[in-house]
Amino acid sequence: MANHKSSIKRIRQTNAKRLHNRYYAKTARNAMRVLRATEDKNEAQALFPKVCSMLDKLAKKNIIHKNKAGNLKSKLAKHVNKLAQA
Repeated sequence: MANHKSSIKRIRQTNAKRLHNRYYAKTARNAMRVLRATEDKNEAQALFPKVCSMLDKLAKKNIIHKNKAGNLKSKLAKHVNKLAQA
């Protein structure tokens, strides 16, 4: 266990931020899962901007890397466009 007051506080802060980050990352993953499972073109096109926004916010706050957010958005866009053609 930590002996310094500052390190005890730092442990508390780190745990709180970790839980906060995990919640938002998990929420975004679930939204992506829902979008990938969607077979309806109109529904997917409505969900896509919301999911992209979530990913952008995660990247902006360094919860995920900006390139990872871009790669995920690209894959989701391909999925939505493939639905539009079918």
